Amino acid sequence: MCTALSFLSGDHYFGRNLDYEFAYNQCVTVTPRHFPFAFREMGELREHYAMIGMAFVQQNTPLYYDATNEKGLSVAGLNFPGNAAYLPHRPGADNVASFEFIPYLLASCDSVAAVRKKLANMSLLAADFSEQLPASPLHWLIADRTECLVVEPVAEGLKVYDNPVGVLTNNPVFPYHMTRLNDFMALSPADPDNRFAPALPLARYSRGMGGLGLPGDLSSSSRFIKAAFTLANSRCGESEEESVSQFFHILASVAQQKGCCKVENGYEYTIYSSCCNTARGIYYYTTYENSQITAVDMHREALDGEDLAVYPLRSGQQIFFQN
Repeated sequence: MCTALSFLSGDHYFGRNLDYEFAYNQCVTVTPRHFPFAFREMGELREHYAMIGMAFVQQNTPLYYDATNEKGLSVAGLNFPGNAAYLPHRPGADNVASFEFIPYLLASCDSVAAVRKKLANMSLLAADFSEQLPASPLHWLIADRTECLVVEPVAEGLKVYDNPVGVLTNNPVFPYHMTRLNDFMALSPADPDNRFAPALPLARYSRGMGGLGLPGDLSSSSRFIKAAFTLANSRCGESEEESVSQFFHILASVAQQKGCCKVENGYEYTIYSSCCNTARGIYYYTTYENSQITAVDMHREALDGEDLAVYPLRSGQQIFFQN
């Protein structure tokens, strides 16, 4: 499972936790403007916006988990099992495979407004990348500095929702998560007043009691609520260091630790966390094994080139000895 965020603090920041039980050798990947994208049914594209993000590169194809283009548009794909429904070829539609969705949008769209226009005629194609890599059931968080969307391919068709919260997790469908927030509207970062029974001598015995009832388990519904509360009440300075640090703190509030979520083949955990400054094209990340923040700047690459720039993750823990 996963959690993705869109966060405004001076600049715009976008990123996610990727939670799963094993990794696919993902790398920070910069796709330059002239890298040839060969889409299954949408032809070849040899000139497009550059982008940076986390990808599993196969057959010289970046299979992006999340990415941001040079115009500041960002997309993240999150697991959506049991709900995601892809379609066969639809005549007259822009038939895009799910694994092409992120690069297809980021290659030619400079804003969420442009994405809306693309989505109007799009059909997400039922196509596997290969026999070894079948299509993953996904939905997506899409954001720029001013807008945020959720896109969900379900049996009824492609659903597009405005997202005023700036958070996405996993199942159920997005409207369920938004409705569930109503159950927690009384929560606050401020100390609570005694509204239970004013005649009783009830008193606060700890700081933080305004948030009593805030979910803390690892289910997707609870992570949505916890991340939404934390993001909405987040306060930090507008410097790059303060903003990036705060973004990772918000993600840490819903991170998964090995041993707490047992699945069939082991334990789900937060494999990596990412944060991209979408204005500057700097992609920051941490991994489960390495909590030090590492950065890759897309503008230090040859963005007018044709070859991918791939950076393996620094996974060993970096510890600074002060004496």
